[in-house]
Amino acid sequence: MVAQMELSETEIDRVFHALATATRRDILRRTIAEEQSVSTLAGDYDMSFAAVQKHVAVLEAAGLIIKRAEGRERLVRANPEMIARARALLARYEELWRARISRLDELLSESNEGV
Repeated sequence: MVAQMELSETEIDRVFHALATATRRDILRRTIAEEQSVSTLAGDYDMSFAAVQKHVAVLEAAGLIIKRAEGRERLVRANPEMIARARALLARYEELWRARISRLDELLSESNEGV
């Protein structure tokens, strides 16, 4: 089975929304390194457990993390497939802007040659 690489507009919106907050970026970073319980994550932030759960829910809705139950604990880990898809999107944006800057450089050097 071939994994879908293109993100839908809704998925793009969810990913950028999820990454717009420093706490969520930190949760994602920490869960890339290792799977962690929501309670362990919550212990490291100056906010309520419920607030951390909401951050986790936003990341989960964006597909950036996967949450699973193990007994009474909820364990969270990063979703490498969605991270790769988001990275591919950003790479396409980078290519687009590099091409535009390159074209601008060409135009500027052409105009300087005529001076």
